[in-house]
Amino acid sequence: MSVCNTPLAGCRRVLVLGSGGSGKSTLARGLGDRLGLPVIHLDIHYWSFGWKPTPEPEWNQRVSHLAAQDAWVMDGNFSGSLPLRLSRCDAIVFLDLPRSVCLRSVLWRWLRYRQRARPDMPEGCPEKLDLEFLRWVWHFPERSRPKVLAALEQASPRVEVLRLTRRTQARALLGAR
Repeated sequence: MSVCNTPLAGCRRVLVLGSGGSGKSTLARGLGDRLGLPVIHLDIHYWSFGWKPTPEPEWNQRVSHLAAQDAWVMDGNFSGSLPLRLSRCDAIVFLDLPRSVCLRSVLWRWLRYRQRARPDMPEGCPEKLDLEFLRWVWHFPERSRPKVLAALEQASPRVEVLRLTRRTQARALLGAR
C-alpha cells in the first residue's frame, strides 16, 4: 500500500487490475482525469465487432505498442500480457473487491447498458451477460487473484502498488490531491 500522502503523485503509467465488475474502467477514467493522463481500455483494443477477439500475435504487438507510450492509465486483466505491462508501469492499482460486490456490479452494468456498448468497449460489442463470464467473476478470487498477487510481489520496488479492498478506497483515491 502506498505510504505517501498523495498516492500516485508523479506517476505516468498506471495499471488498473481487478475482477470483472470491480470498477476498473470507471477508476481508470477517474484517474486519467485526476492525473491528466490518457486512458487505455484494453477491451477496446482486444475485441472487435461481434465480440471477435484479436488473434494472439496481433494482440501481443498491440499491447507492446500501447505499453510503450510515455503516459497512460491502462485497465484490463489479460494475464498473458501482464508481465509486459508490469515492466512498463510505475504504479499498479489492484481492485481486490469481494466477489459479491463484483457480481452485483456486473448485473447492474448489464441492466444499464443492455443492447448497447459501454464507453469502454468497441462498437458492435453490446453489453452481454453469459454464464462463462459470471463463472469467471465468481472464480476470480481463487483462480486469478493469486496470480495477480504473485505478479504484484514481483513488481519492481520502484512501482507504487495500491491494493484497494473497498469502493470507498477507490473514491478516496480519486479525491486525493
